[in-house]
Amino acid sequence: MLNGKRVTGANIGADIDPAMPEPVIYVVEDEEINREFLTDLFASVDLKVRSFASGDEFLEAMPIQAPGCILLDVRMPGISGLDLQAQLAEEDLSIPTIIVTAHGDTQMAVRAMKSGAFDFVEKPINTQMLLEIVYKALAESERLSRDKVFKDSIRKRLELLTPRERDVLDMITDGKLNKQIAYELGITQRTVEVHRARVMEKMQAKTAADLLRTVLSVEPYSGKP
Repeated sequence: MLNGKRVTGANIGADIDPAMPEPVIYVVEDEEINREFLTDLFASVDLKVRSFASGDEFLEAMPIQAPGCILLDVRMPGISGLDLQAQLAEEDLSIPTIIVTAHGDTQMAVRAMKSGAFDFVEKPINTQMLLEIVYKALAESERLSRDKVFKDSIRKRLELLTPRERDVLDMITDGKLNKQIAYELGITQRTVEVHRARVMEKMQAKTAADLLRTVLSVEPYSGKP
C-alpha cells in the first residue's frame, strides 16, 4: 500500500530537499488509461504532476521548470518519445528524463539512456520501482538545479571584473606568483596586489585555493604552462 511517501516501509522520498521549489513530474503518455494511472499514483504520494497526451502537446506548452522529471512513453503518435528525449537532451533544463517502454523496446531505451535519459522502466509498471526511480530523478534534478544556480552566480561575478583584473585572475589560476604577473603585464608588484585583492573580493574568495576552485567550477583548466 502507498502511504504518503512510504512504499513498503521505505521512505524513498527522503533525499528531496524541502528548501527547493516543489518538484513537478511531467507525464507524456498517449494512452489515457495509463496517463490517469500515473497521475493518480504520483498524486497519492503528494507529488505534483502535469500530464500530456503527446510529445507535440508537451512541446507546444514547454512547461518545464526545475526541479522535476519527465516520464516519457517511447511509442506515441506524432513525435516519438525517443525523438522528444533527444530534443530535450540538447537543452540545459536540469530535468532528468525517464523512458517508459513496452516489452521488446529495451534496446531503444538503452539507446535513449546513452543519449542522456536518466533511466527507463518497462510495462507493466512496477509502482514501487517506478517511485524509487522518480525520487532518485527528482533528487538529481535538485542537485543539477543547485549546481546551475551556483555556476550562474560565479559567471555573474566574473562579469564584474575589469579586463586587467581578468588578466590577473587568469595568471593566478595558471599558478603564477605576483612578481611573475607584474613582469608579464608590465606593472608593479604592488599594483598586482591591489588587482588581486579586488579579484578576491569580487569573486567572494577567501584564499587562493578557494578562488581556484570557484573559477574551475565554470572554466575548466586550460592546460597553460
